[in-house]
Amino acid sequence: MASRDVHNDNDDRQPTSVQQTEQGDTAESDSILVGPDSDIAPTVSVVMPTMNEEEGIRECIERVKSAVRESGYQTEVLISDDSTDRTPDIARELGAIVVEPDEAGYGYAYRYAFDRCRGDYIIIGDADTTYDFEQFPKLLEPVARGDADMVMGSRLEGEIKDGAMPALHQYIGNPLLTKFLNAFYGAGVSDAHSGFRAFRADMLNDLDLETTGMEFASEMIMDAGARDLTIEEIPITYHEREGEATLESFRDGWRHVRFMLLNAPGYLFSIPGTGMGILGTLVLLAAFTGISINGATFGIHSAIAGSLLMLVGYQVASLGVFATVASDPIQRPDDPLTEALVERLNLEQMASVGSVLALGGTAYAGWLVYQWANTGFTQLPMVTGDVVAFTAIVIGVQTVFNAFFLSAVATR
Repeated sequence: MASRDVHNDNDDRQPTSVQQTEQGDTAESDSILVGPDSDIAPTVSVVMPTMNEEEGIRECIERVKSAVRESGYQTEVLISDDSTDRTPDIARELGAIVVEPDEAGYGYAYRYAFDRCRGDYIIIGDADTTYDFEQFPKLLEPVARGDADMVMGSRLEGEIKDGAMPALHQYIGNPLLTKFLNAFYGAGVSDAHSGFRAFRADMLNDLDLETTGMEFASEMIMDAGARDLTIEEIPITYHEREGEATLESFRDGWRHVRFMLLNAPGYLFSIPGTGMGILGTLVLLAAFTGISINGATFGIHSAIAGSLLMLVGYQVASLGVFATVASDPIQRPDDPLTEALVERLNLEQMASVGSVLALGGTAYAGWLVYQWANTGFTQLPMVTGDVVAFTAIVIGVQTVFNAFFLSAVATR
């Protein structure tokens, strides 16, 4: 994917000194940062969502300014604010642009600000002093060189100051959620929930960001990973926050897990369902054919267990197909069964397969009843045969109705 380097041939986008970015005001707070009415187009947009961060907002913006003095990047700071304290007033005094989202939510605050960014590159981070914005040029460097689409600051690979992160988050929550995200979406990161990130502004055109809450942090990485965008990490120091924490560990952690699972139906439905179905089929066949393993044979109880596994597995795997069609997940299942059902089979074909299966099971059940009748209803035929017959009938009928339901969902 092509990316623009900061040091390009467009003079308006060249990193310049602070003196070159003055807009007629003598106050340093107004001249260092590019203001909303400036004719100068910023190269970098630094975005911070805020909710009552008056204790930390000043330090965060001052650190941005320090980085601007050192690097020369023409930079604007956008504060996406939903505060009831002095946060927006302090931000404006320091030369930042304050926008007020018309809806609540951490993710919506970012999305609202992104639509108003003017820079070629975007830096994001929380305004509670946990992230050192003085380091944003270091974070931006691989993106500006075109080596990465996004660069994240890794807290877990860097240093976490005493008291900066609860032990539950540091040793269990963040590592576990990161492993989930890497396994499901192939992101290959060490700290998926670090909020200090740099990326090309036009990368947002490649992503489909929709969430409004805390799961936004996961969605950005999930979508980038699923689209094979290049994500790099740089170790950072994570500092103790100023002000009161708004994160609720278990509630927000569960929201992340739920969001990851719902957007990976292959892992949530298709793989477990297929596994149960295969195991159930093998057990039922072993009971039906009388195969002996180490002198032990599978009886009627094994046949019933195999049937239950088949039915449950089929139902769970079907949910993976329904979720893929109905929700357009970030990570679509790529197993052959789901792809065949979604991409190649139509209503008539699926209904035909289901009808043949149900009729075959009915015919076999009828033959077993006929055998029973020939004995004057005194000797039952092979009971495992009944289990096989009724399993085929149930799966066949489910397939017919699933075909109609899938068709109805697909045409919405």
